[in-house]
Amino acid sequence: MNQPSSGILECTIHFRKGQNGRKQIREGKAPDPEPLPVGNIPRISKLMALAIKMDCMIRNGIVKDYTELATLGRVTCARITQIMNLLYLAPDIQEDILFLDRVTKGKDPIVEKLVGKLAMEVDWSQQRSLWKLLTHDS
Repeated sequence: MNQPSSGILECTIHFRKGQNGRKQIREGKAPDPEPLPVGNIPRISKLMALAIKMDCMIRNGIVKDYTELATLGRVTCARITQIMNLLYLAPDIQEDILFLDRVTKGKDPIVEKLVGKLAMEVDWSQQRSLWKLLTHDS
């Protein structure tokens, strides 16, 4: 009736990140990891995000100018200027670019060269018209 105890307690646990990134022990099986998204983020989306990040770095005084950005990125000042010119796009177009669908096959449907030309259009309403033409053709 009374069985001797071996002093061993077995249970399933897993670790997860808690507040401040600290690991916490949780009882039970770990949840299945979320599947990775299919496809690649379009290059123009990455460049748009980079332009916004670099603009923030300049505004916050982390770097002083395009020359310092070029040195950090190991590219030319001209390349930094090309990327930063994306900031001349209308805000809604910038948002559209940031949230473009992932590319699952083939080349990116919207290329930097065309968007760069679009950014040189001063009138945002004209930019929007051209953007609609560009995105509906792709």
